[in-house]
Amino acid sequence: MARIKIALPEQFIFQTSMEVRIGDINYGGHMANDAILRLAHEVRLRWLKSMGYSELDVEGVGIIMADAAVMYRAEAFHGDQLVFNLGTADHNKYGLDIVYQATDGNNGKEVARLKTGIVFFDYQTRQVAAMPAAFAARLHQ
Repeated sequence: MARIKIALPEQFIFQTSMEVRIGDINYGGHMANDAILRLAHEVRLRWLKSMGYSELDVEGVGIIMADAAVMYRAEAFHGDQLVFNLGTADHNKYGLDIVYQATDGNNGKEVARLKTGIVFFDYQTRQVAAMPAAFAARLHQ
């Protein structure tokens, strides 16, 4: 079976850290496979907020997730501090990929890589929208 491969961006543009919570743990005693997507969602919100945006308002339009991929690299446990680095890739007229790398804050070991495909979306008309030029310009600063 072919494995998903997620390339890291040339540079990361945002970093934040989060603690693995008890609700993130599964019956195996480590972080559940779905928990990493919830944590990535929080990372994305923090990144947007750091630029004065929200998922519903990026220069007047919102965003919507079109796809997601995850590479699990190591276990994480309750109380672990995960450091998330965020970068972008594959910019196009209507969206981009957001790439996340989660590492263990204690030893630097890579825990996971994620990619979420983001499309700009006009929630009023329920239609895909073009990436706002002002947002695109901020990504290339």
